Amino acid sequence: MQPAIQTHNLTKTFDQVVANDRVSFDVRRGEILALLGENGSGKTTLMNMLFGIYFPDSGEIEVGGKEVSILSPKDAYDLGIGMVHQHFKLVDILTAADNIVLGLDTGALLNRKAYTQEIREISERYGFGLDPEKKIYNMSVSEKQTVEIVKVLYRGAEILILDEPTAVLTPQETERLFVTLRNMREDGKAIVIITHKLHEVLAVSDRVHILRKGKSIATVNTAETNQQELTEMMVGRSISLKIDRPVCEKCCDKLDIKGLNCLTPDGVKALQNVSFTLKAGEILGVAGIAGSGQKELCEALAGLYPVASGSVMFCDEDEGKIELAGKTPKEIARLGVSMAFVPEDRLGMGLVANMDMTDNVMLRYYDKGKGPFVDRKSSRTLAESLIEQLAIVTPGVSKPVRRMSGGNVQKVLLGREIASAPEVLIVAYPVRGLDINSSYTIYDLLNQQKQKGVAVLFIGEDLDVLLELADRILVLCGGQISGIVDAAATTKEEVGLLMTHVPGSDTDKPVEEVSSS
Repeated sequence: MQPAIQTHNLTKTFDQVVANDRVSFDVRRGEILALLGENGSGKTTLMNMLFGIYFPDSGEIEVGGKEVSILSPKDAYDLGIGMVHQHFKLVDILTAADNIVLGLDTGALLNRKAYTQEIREISERYGFGLDPEKKIYNMSVSEKQTVEIVKVLYRGAEILILDEPTAVLTPQETERLFVTLRNMREDGKAIVIITHKLHEVLAVSDRVHILRKGKSIATVNTAETNQQELTEMMVGRSISLKIDRPVCEKCCDKLDIKGLNCLTPDGVKALQNVSFTLKAGEILGVAGIAGSGQKELCEALAGLYPVASGSVMFCDEDEGKIELAGKTPKEIARLGVSMAFVPEDRLGMGLVANMDMTDNVMLRYYDKGKGPFVDRKSSRTLAESLIEQLAIVTPGVSKPVRRMSGGNVQKVLLGREIASAPEVLIVAYPVRGLDINSSYTIYDLLNQQKQKGVAVLFIGEDLDVLLELADRILVLCGGQISGIVDAAATTKEEVGLLMTHVPGSDTDKPVEEVSSS
């Protein structure tokens, strides 16, 4: 069968870095191809060349058996290639239909009725269930993703590239997406899906193409491989895919949160009557669809988000309970509470991209010195020890952290916070966008902290990981707690249901009673 799209020895370099080194692969009509590789292996660069964002230094791209030159996304669309990016590019105040036709050359007059009907037909053909008249700001994450997919189909795409399409979806939404992708495959579309979730690769793809350090390693039939094999091809060596869950031995309360309420700047309730305990020596996972209050929760606990009402009590063995609600991070530290926070935004809120590793480490300790001058020597020593302990790949401690890959940046941030010997460690999406090798390194780090008696709050998006790593899982839905379940005794489906609604039968019970039973 003639491939829908094929590359021959495609090469792309940025200064001295070879992002893609003579990559050759093909995608056939009526198939789903998964693209796998560690961070920095060249997956996104390769797809950006197919979509016209980058132009290759050398090599050829063929579409339908003919060599083509793709200079822009418009050229890609003209060739029937569409890309759905991980971060949606939608205008919130417009309807789905208006977003889908936005930017198209439709002439002087827009026939709203005609294009709305076309969108309905596309939606019905593939089982999307999209309402073209619905405003984007009223949509869930999965609905917004549907708009992005329909947008590229409306533009005539026969070859679709999806970058991390399940990153923020519930299990039920993921399965609905897979049903849609299978329908599109049956209609003869060629689909490339980029994901780090190996179980999804095995569930939905027909073939898998593996990249390692910018080079093509292999293309294998999905039915003839498994997670361990795929991992070894990605990494180049055997690694364990088992996440340990050490027994919680020192499970005394460390944080006691009661009736926590937080408001957005517009006065909307971001958190509503949130109550739970975080115990020393446990990992409490937090699950929820995007925008359910996860960001506000971790920032409120860390003293970075205003608390409208409620209490956050730190339980000290000697001092008793210490109120933290309404206090700034510096005030919390002055109370003798050792708390570390790894935010979702690594290079915005956590680290300064243009500063080197030594200075970024020093940001945590600059006010610890006794004299008027900051102590760079100890910060440099700590930075060098983190490189050795965490196998951080960097040009050096004096080079800007923006020159590191996402996984190495995350290791710097997490290592810096752990080095402060916290009693409470709050981490938000610490493995988002990271390859499997970097992810397992971070899981090990969190388990080491747990074994030291640290209370760990882990906000994650991969339910399979939460079920393996966490001791308990707190589920947020619309700023409220819909349940707290035993991770070892619950199922992914149950957590997924709790992510989408607060059980009405349990609203009059204490939240700790809402369990997997």
